[in-house]
Amino acid sequence: MHIFPRLNIGLNKNEFITFVGGGGKTTSIFKLAKELKELNRSILITTTTAMYVPDNKNYDYFFLEKIPKKFKQKKPSITVYGGEIENIKIKNTDVLELENIFFRGQFDYILVEGDGSKGKPIKAPEVYEPVVPKNTTKTIGVVGLDSLGRKIDEENVHRVEKFKNIVKANSNEKVDKDVIIRLVLSKNGLFKDSQGEKILLMNKAINKERIKVGLEIRRKLNEKGFHNVVVGDIKTKKFY
Repeated sequence: MHIFPRLNIGLNKNEFITFVGGGGKTTSIFKLAKELKELNRSILITTTTAMYVPDNKNYDYFFLEKIPKKFKQKKPSITVYGGEIENIKIKNTDVLELENIFFRGQFDYILVEGDGSKGKPIKAPEVYEPVVPKNTTKTIGVVGLDSLGRKIDEENVHRVEKFKNIVKANSNEKVDKDVIIRLVLSKNGLFKDSQGEKILLMNKAINKERIKVGLEIRRKLNEKGFHNVVVGDIKTKKFY
């Protein structure tokens, strides 16, 4: 099953897509990029915060600081771009340069990792994040369904104090469907500072219980007017 139609990504126009949240952003970006490459498209992968330098088998071109205006990548291809490398992470990408690249139409798709989560399945944004470029056509908020049933503490939640404040919970509580719904709908929650179309990706739906809760969350969000909700597992490309 393909990822791109589930995320409402068309094949006939250029897209600037920013991923935020926790629970599989980087995996989602590279899985989607590989899929689009197989469809003979050119893809740029970057970050407005920090992202581990990927294995070179996952890209065709790599640039730091600037991508030459005259650069003509072969199609299909994946290009990784960043400002610099520090502690094996890509950092300090120039957001204005990203917007210029989009205007020039150098790539069919620009996929951006817009915040960090320290590998946690769920998070809340700090005041200075996410960094979502203004030309973003879609903001995809990712939540790992492996967060369900876990205590709301530093071990399981990135920026836990912010998280507790946003979802109105304490450290004795656990992540459940209502917590996720509040995170999604809060103006300071998952989609803080988002641009373009908002899409919720509830990832890691790998068993019946997670699928069931994910579908319940989708139904409740639909009732509240939030309709772009995807329940599935990016690694296996299964969706429900």
